[in-house]
Amino acid sequence: MQDETIRQKSSDGTPLAEVLSKQDILPGIKVDIGAKPLAGSPGETVTEGLDGLRDRLSEYHGMGARFAKWRAVIHITDALPSVVCVSVNAHALARYAALCQEQDLVPIVEPEVLMDGSHSMGRCEEVTGTVLHAVFRALFEQGIALERMLLKPNMVIAGKEWPHSASVQEFATATLHCLRRHVPAAVPGIVFLSGGQDDRVATVHLDAINRLPWPKPWRISSLTGARSRITRWRRGMAGTRTSGPAGRPCTNGPAATARPVSAGIRMRWRRHRYVPAVRRIAASGATTDMNMFGGLGSLRPRPTKSEQGVRARVSVHDQTWRDGVELERPAYRHNGYTFDG
Repeated sequence: MQDETIRQKSSDGTPLAEVLSKQDILPGIKVDIGAKPLAGSPGETVTEGLDGLRDRLSEYHGMGARFAKWRAVIHITDALPSVVCVSVNAHALARYAALCQEQDLVPIVEPEVLMDGSHSMGRCEEVTGTVLHAVFRALFEQGIALERMLLKPNMVIAGKEWPHSASVQEFATATLHCLRRHVPAAVPGIVFLSGGQDDRVATVHLDAINRLPWPKPWRISSLTGARSRITRWRRGMAGTRTSGPAGRPCTNGPAATARPVSAGIRMRWRRHRYVPAVRRIAASGATTDMNMFGGLGSLRPRPTKSEQGVRARVSVHDQTWRDGVELERPAYRHNGYTFDG
């Protein structure tokens, strides 16, 4: 939510954050004030908003917010980004994250490498890796508890003006390769931003990433655009289906587990897709075990018995819910460490 949104109240005077909490939705707040031109670096930006942030975060927490978001914007050309741009944005993200954790808010760290331009997929992977390396170095220097944050990066894709196309498999391989090299296993969850991709294309890419056989020590999902979420929510409230062609991985929830399910239940099951990552954070005492990223879709009721039956017929090898009951994922080992699914 924006600052003005979290201050709103319902018709009976109940604060919006309290209304959301009663729906098992943890309210969150966007705390940066936007990307501004970076002095001395034409064509580059730095995200501002650190002034007075401690007091604002304390106020937001008192109003019911339980997580926050800060977006850094990185432009790509043959010469950009500069070392200065990467450094100042990484530092700002780390300072924001430190202040969030000080106020018992979960920080969503969002370093976005833009897909605008004519850069290749290889160039995007190179820059994304550099940015992630700088961000996690800054987080380490600021003493951030990685177990109490979420990462919201871009996918590794070529620029919009790049003349050559790549397969979905190539996109997925490059993205996961970059994440495995630069994102520590202690981070509980990665939630991709669409980065200007069509929601359906982004979901196909997410599905391909989760189908790769390489170990993934984090939960991986994505956040779709606000406009599309509102559209689906309105359709759902009107009692209409928000489905697509049969057999397509039609929501981020199924794509996050690489198990497409019936499009007819997409609105009602999407509320649970971030529970595992949130509960890992909750175990550290940072927040409660309610769904952090329910969004507008979480205003829908729980699945009916008939919908639960549809869900139950889906393979539950790596599903989180079945017949309305949360399941434990099998633990697995990687590099000597045990991960809880």
